[in-house]
Amino acid sequence: MNSEELILNANDVVAYLQKPASEFTKADIINYIRNNGIRMVNFMYPGGDGKLKTLNFVINSLSYLDTILTCGERVDGSSLFSFISASSSDLYVVPRFRTAFKDPFNEIPTLCMLASFFDKDGKPLESAPERTLAKATQAFREVTNMEFHAMGELEYYVITPDNGQFPAVDQKGYHESAPYAKTTEFRTMCMDYIARAGGQIKYGHSEVGNFSMDGKVYEQGEIEFLPIAAEESADQLMIAKWVIRNLAYKMGLDVTFAPKITTGKAGSGLHIHMRIMKDGKNMMTNGGKLSEQARTMIAGMMDVAPAITAFGNKNPTSYFRLVPHQEAPTNVCWGDCNRSVLVRVPLGWTSNMDMCHEANPLDVAANYDTSLKQTVEMRSPDGSADIYQLIAGLCVACRHGFEMKDALEVTDKTYVNYNIHDAENADRVAALKQLPDSCAASAECLEKYRKVFEEHGVFSPAMIDGIINQLKTFNDSTLRQDIENNNEEIQKLVTQYFHCG
Repeated sequence: MNSEELILNANDVVAYLQKPASEFTKADIINYIRNNGIRMVNFMYPGGDGKLKTLNFVINSLSYLDTILTCGERVDGSSLFSFISASSSDLYVVPRFRTAFKDPFNEIPTLCMLASFFDKDGKPLESAPERTLAKATQAFREVTNMEFHAMGELEYYVITPDNGQFPAVDQKGYHESAPYAKTTEFRTMCMDYIARAGGQIKYGHSEVGNFSMDGKVYEQGEIEFLPIAAEESADQLMIAKWVIRNLAYKMGLDVTFAPKITTGKAGSGLHIHMRIMKDGKNMMTNGGKLSEQARTMIAGMMDVAPAITAFGNKNPTSYFRLVPHQEAPTNVCWGDCNRSVLVRVPLGWTSNMDMCHEANPLDVAANYDTSLKQTVEMRSPDGSADIYQLIAGLCVACRHGFEMKDALEVTDKTYVNYNIHDAENADRVAALKQLPDSCAASAECLEKYRKVFEEHGVFSPAMIDGIINQLKTFNDSTLRQDIENNNEEIQKLVTQYFHCG
C-alpha cells in the first residue's frame, strides 16, 4: 500500500495512522484513541447464530484502556455457542487490532474492533468461527504453498412503502437506476459506511429481484467486495451485514438477507469468489486459460459440494431458493460464464485486448495487467450462512482438490457448457450429483464428508457434531415438497427466518 492509497483510504484509523490496517499495533490504537476524542471501545465477535455481538467499554483511564486491549475480557460462551456447556462456559475475547474502525452510528465517539475467542488456558478456542478459518487457510498454505483469497457478493432486500411512483418492472431490477430503483441512496450510503469500516468494496448495484406485496415494495440490492486474504474477507462481510442493518434501522427501513422472500421471485444469495495466490501472482490462469491449479481446486469443490450447504445454507428457506429456473444451482457442476451451474468461472479479462483504448480512441494505449482479476464463484450459499464456517469450508474443499489423485478427471466430468435446466439436457443432468433439498439432507452430507473437513485439524469434531445437530433440529426432510404450493405456509416460514445470519 503506497502513500497515496493510505491518504485516500476511507477508514479513518488508516488515514490517521498512515499505515495499513494489517500493521496496526496496540500503541497505534492507543494513539488514535487519545488524539481523536474516542470515549468508548467496542469488542465485536460472531455468535453461534452468525450475527455480530458487542461488548461496550467506557474508557476511564489510560491504564484501563491498556488492560482491555492487552488482556481482553471474559464472556459467557454458553450464551454464544450451543456446543459450550454452562458448567464450563467462561471464554476470553481479545481484540484484533487490524480490524479497528470508528463506529459510524454512535453519537459518542467509539472505536470498534473484532475480537478472537480464547479458552480458560489462554489458547485460541479451536471451535471458534474465526479460529476455524485461520486453521483452514494455514492448512491450505502448507499443502499447496499458495494463499487462499476470497470475496463475497452480499445480496439483500430492502422493504419500503409502495407509493406507486415510477414502478419497476417485476423481476427486472438488474442494475436499474433511480427513480425506478428506490433504494439507491441507501445502498450508496451503506457502501460509504462499509468502506469507512475497512471494507474493500468492488461495486454496488440493484439486483434482479423487485416486486410489490401487501402495500410494500421489495427491492433487491447487492454489494460486492474485492478478493483479499480469506480471513480478512470474512471479517469484512460480517461488518458489512452489521452496517447494512444498522443503517436501515437508522433510516426507518427494513432489510433482510433471507434466502427466499416469496415463491416465483429471486432469492438472495451470498456468492463467494475465490482465487489462489503465490508470491503476489494470481495462479488462476495460464496463457489466458484456466490453469491446472484452478481446475484442481474446482475438483475439490465438486467432490464435497453437497456438504458445503451445511455451512452456507443454514435454515429451511435456503432450500426454497435452490430450485431450478431461479439462477440458483441445484446440480454439482461447473462452467464458464454459466449462471445455471454451481461453480461459475466468470469473465477474467484474459483476452489481452485494450478495451479502454477502443472505447476512448484519444486515450493513450495501455498495457494494463489484468491477471489478478480471474476468480471462480461458488453460487449455492446464501445470507443464512455462518460466514467464517462457509469460507473455511470452501478453503478446505479447494485444498482437498490438491489431495485428490483424480482431481482433473473429476473436473472434466463435471464441466457443462449448456443450460442445465433445458429439457434436452435432462439425461446429462441426471448423471450429476444433486445439492441437498433440506437442512436434514445437508446434515447427512456433512456426516458423509466430515473427515475431509476435520483433516489437518481444521474443523473440530465437536464443531461438526454441533452443525449436524443444529441442522437436524429443523426436521425439514420433506418440508419443501409438503408446502411448495402453499403460499401461506411458505410466508410463515419466511417470517420465522426473516432476520437470519
